[in-house]
Amino acid sequence: MIQGTASNAGKSIITAGLCRILYQEGYSVAPFKAQNMSNNSAVTLKGKEIGRAQALQARACNINPDVRMNPILLKPSSDTGSQVILNGLPAGNMTVKNWKDFKKKARVVVEENYDNLALEYDVIIIEGAGSPAEVNLKENDIVNMGMARYANAPVMIVGDIDRGGLYASFIGTMVIFEEWERNLVKGFIVNRFRGDETLLSSAHNYLTEYTGNPVLGTVPFIPDLNLPEEDSVSFKDGSYFTQTKSKQISDSVIKIGLIDLPYISNFTDMDPLMQEYDVEIVLIKSPEDLKDKFDCIIIPGSKNTASDLSWLIKKGFSKPLKNMKDDDVTIIGICGGFQMLGNRILDPEHIELSTESKKDYMSGLGILDIETTFYPEKQLAHKKVLHTPSNCHISGYEIHHGISHIKQGKVIIDSNEGLIGASSIDGKVWGTYLHGIFDANEFRHWFLNQLRKDKGLPVPDKPSLIYDIDASLDRLADILRENLDIKQIKTIIGLVL
Repeated sequence: MIQGTASNAGKSIITAGLCRILYQEGYSVAPFKAQNMSNNSAVTLKGKEIGRAQALQARACNINPDVRMNPILLKPSSDTGSQVILNGLPAGNMTVKNWKDFKKKARVVVEENYDNLALEYDVIIIEGAGSPAEVNLKENDIVNMGMARYANAPVMIVGDIDRGGLYASFIGTMVIFEEWERNLVKGFIVNRFRGDETLLSSAHNYLTEYTGNPVLGTVPFIPDLNLPEEDSVSFKDGSYFTQTKSKQISDSVIKIGLIDLPYISNFTDMDPLMQEYDVEIVLIKSPEDLKDKFDCIIIPGSKNTASDLSWLIKKGFSKPLKNMKDDDVTIIGICGGFQMLGNRILDPEHIELSTESKKDYMSGLGILDIETTFYPEKQLAHKKVLHTPSNCHISGYEIHHGISHIKQGKVIIDSNEGLIGASSIDGKVWGTYLHGIFDANEFRHWFLNQLRKDKGLPVPDKPSLIYDIDASLDRLADILRENLDIKQIKTIIGLVL
């Protein structure tokens, strides 16, 4: 089991890397995370919802994502409440108190899924959540040490040295643990180090002497890893954007503004664009930020479309966005952002609109002539479709409440199961329900070429970037092999006697 000193310490990526290493060495391996809290999710081939990180980890294992890998997913929809996804399907919205009462049922679900998954694979790499030393969360814990005890799993604790205070975090965690918890810990992993590793020797020796556990390796800070992140911490603090390769910002760069919604979800849709050599992604936090000259504005997905749409309107985004449309700036909405672009969102069953408001609808931004109606049943599906303006075949997944209908405009992505994408007549405003649309190399090349043409820039014949997650996973595995004691880790797991 991989636990961490804090959220965004690197648990998900270290887990993915170890999964890839064991897969490369011929083991059948699967990831598992009992309870996840994230608005970045993915859809399995069976139409069930799991955390985005577990989908990536499954790919590292060269297996299909499976709902058993993440039986509980909490998707925050307010400061004190979340939508609970149980076994891949919505189980309702719960407050913190409701969730605490629900945990007994949740524990049974977690244990059944883990047992079932463990029967099929040689190795399960379990990921913890947040920090196992949060004393207010330890009672009835099902995701950190409580899960480790159930699975009888040796624990390795990862910490982010780039934040500072790492060794105090390691030692403080061990001090807070009870004796049985300390007995499960077998080592530490230092993550995101920049500099000369020999400078850490005295700290490592002190840590080992104090805790009795070794440091299993120091993983360097890895620029341009190009793997989707699950946690929004680095997104919200801006470091998500600085971790991609640096570009010389100039007039020859395509400038895309991404609106930072309070309940933004699946921001990893932007990953392939961020890796393009001539694309700059700028986070838009207020209407004033729109005063810069942009080639494109993207309204991303949202866990709470109604709340985020209300935020956009109250903040004053409506007028500048409409002005940008009139100035021929391309405006795109993805999933919830697609719904926000429309004229109205109807919510007769109060899926997102509060019953206290006594309103069954709210006005949208009115930039795209569509209307959306929310229904209790969530749309969860993988899709392979044709984007008609580009004639490109693309694939991705839908994960949303609501069905949209177009009034005036063009259907640009359709299927037998409803509207997936639509645009204005001139094509300058468009939206889609399809997450992962920019992963498709040919489509992304076509899309960027439209922006390059509008800006009078040279238009390359072939894609400048081949987006390849498997190549990035292989690179991650190579880096971990170089910097971790893999033989000792395999001994801890029980694979080397």
